[in-house]
Amino acid sequence: MSRIIDINKSIFELCREYPEVPEILSSLGFKDITKPGMISTAGRFMTITKGSAAKGIDLEIIKQEFIRRGYEIKE
Repeated sequence: MSRIIDINKSIFELCREYPEVPEILSSLGFKDITKPGMISTAGRFMTITKGSAAKGIDLEIIKQEFIRRGYEIKE
């Protein structure tokens, strides 16, 4: 089964689909994602694309990390 990350889906949706997403994002600098309640509140409207811009983390680095971990990227 192929694991596909749609970078324009909400973080909330991605985490429900792939429980390891918060750990991956945290390792890339999204430390707030691990705070209690963040996924169920801000995560409902935040996407990887929006989060990348807000945190100043290069979107290409994020994409490469997901690819390295066996995901395909959908934009």
